[in-house]
Amino acid sequence: MEEALAVGERIGYPVLVRPSYVLGGRAMVIAYDAEAVAHYMRAAVEYSQERPVLVDHFLESAIEVDVDALCDSTDVIIAGIMQHIEEAGIHSGDSSCVLPAVGIREETLEVLRTYTRKLALALKVVGLVNLQFAIQRDAEDKDHVYVIEVNPRASRTVPYVSKATGIPLAKVAARLMTGRKLSELLPAQLSSGKDLETGTHYYVKSPVFPWNKFAGVDTVLGPEMRSTGEVMGVAATFGEAFAKAQLAAGQVLPTGGTVFFSVNDPDKPAVVELVRSYVNLGFKIVATEGTANVLEKAGIIVERVFKVKEGRPNIVDLIKGDRIQLLVNTPRGQDTFFDEKAIRRAAVLARIPSITTIAAAQAAVEGIAAMQNRQTTVYALQQLHATTGS
Repeated sequence: MEEALAVGERIGYPVLVRPSYVLGGRAMVIAYDAEAVAHYMRAAVEYSQERPVLVDHFLESAIEVDVDALCDSTDVIIAGIMQHIEEAGIHSGDSSCVLPAVGIREETLEVLRTYTRKLALALKVVGLVNLQFAIQRDAEDKDHVYVIEVNPRASRTVPYVSKATGIPLAKVAARLMTGRKLSELLPAQLSSGKDLETGTHYYVKSPVFPWNKFAGVDTVLGPEMRSTGEVMGVAATFGEAFAKAQLAAGQVLPTGGTVFFSVNDPDKPAVVELVRSYVNLGFKIVATEGTANVLEKAGIIVERVFKVKEGRPNIVDLIKGDRIQLLVNTPRGQDTFFDEKAIRRAAVLARIPSITTIAAAQAAVEGIAAMQNRQTTVYALQQLHATTGS
């Protein structure tokens, strides 16, 4: 424990603490102080009795990116660069992502492509490779790209990218492993030097969660994977694609009504413009005291509501009374207060969409805007790829 605490002080908090080898992010936590690290280390022996516990500096306010690529040890084709909608720190299996990426600078995308090619060739990959990156923007507005991990294997994103590009990646990878080359399997794509084409549409992958099947479980997301399935939404705009993916995942975004906001202190600077977006779409706003103070200072009309421990009527009462149509509640750290768990659980029971990150709330408002402005369109993948030539 002493060694872990010393590492935390040396590299700086927050830190990601995890067993040296687990699947699905099992037993990973983000620790914001020494007390959280000590608490984790006391329980760590249950998950990693014979292996060391790893302590890494955690990148806050960073964008996470997945890259799938094909390699034959000589050439590399980048199949897709997928931007996660939730920030880094949410398990990749629990985060929605969009292909092609939105909001990432072209020069940063080029850095991702360069790193992908260099790593795949250095590792002598034959077949599929999945890379995970984090992009953090500094105070001078410069992007810094960090490599999280490289997996020389197929990832859970392969079926999704295959559908988005019209290229059967697993089949191509299998043929590469028998000695075939990209130059004969995908000559046009290789000679172009570009990522595999997705046409003019956006493809959003969203996780499916089993909250309704497990009474009392907290819906907050983190580095430990919770989802049990995935769905995909396709549309000509990112907002509509996200809304369709949420609909398929069982979260129907409202097009009117009242949105509840309760965000942690680090999220408060970003919440004002986010709430303005919801107000501009015609939504009313309800917030707890700390969030309401920030919003009212910015000139936004807010209805204040008690937390559970502060009295009645509180936010859970409003949820049960069908007065809330969307809930945005961003906790800080792995251990959340009773109020936050009670709020999110009430939303699950009432089948009200619940969002636990600012980034996802921003994606949701774009989806709602798309739903308000146009009717939902339906596409056949065969039709889309026939028009793009895939």
